[in-house]
Amino acid sequence: MRVEYDPEAMNSTAFYRFLTSVVVPRPIAWVSTTTPDGRTENLAPHSFFSIASTDPPIVQFTSIGRKDSLRNVEDTGEFVVNFSSEPLLQLINATAIDFPRAVSEFDTAGVEREASRCVRPPRVAGSPVVLECRSHTTLHMGNSTLVFGRVVHAAADEDYIVDNLPSSGLLRPLTKLGGDEWGTLGEVLHLSRIPYEDPGRDDPDERNGSGHHGCGP
Repeated sequence: MRVEYDPEAMNSTAFYRFLTSVVVPRPIAWVSTTTPDGRTENLAPHSFFSIASTDPPIVQFTSIGRKDSLRNVEDTGEFVVNFSSEPLLQLINATAIDFPRAVSEFDTAGVEREASRCVRPPRVAGSPVVLECRSHTTLHMGNSTLVFGRVVHAAADEDYIVDNLPSSGLLRPLTKLGGDEWGTLGEVLHLSRIPYEDPGRDDPDERNGSGHHGCGP
């Protein structure tokens, strides 16, 4: 027997809790931004995060309500996604506090910064992989805003790279589950995709990085 849930009949917060308990695990974008005057550098985790496009490379995170990350992206057009790794859990959780915009989570949580190469917001020095992004577009939907950013530069710690790619086992990604639950990588299953043999198809998975060190358009 199933328990039925009607979002039209439920309180929106109650259905939010149900939905975020079902759509799991969710990767976490640890987003760093800066205020327009450059005086305050903000840092916050966003668990509605995904790849939106591969060519051009665009990632997307969702701001529920008007969070500081969203305001700063709207005002400056730039942000950095810092990879959320298991050893960083306590720091990530400490930056989830809803501080005023003029308060820097870098400072309050004691997170070490490093300069980005192509954008103004700093990177998290201890994050194994970082994606520097320029705003592509924002899409308002209900009580949320989807933020799309074009990746103009990426950097990965060499200690986490195997066969020229970051290794999930070494990265130890954190995920968000329902309520106050967090997830770790656990067992990794290996199963090859069954290919459709078409000699005219261009498979983006077969392309290799060029080693270009620019900042994109």
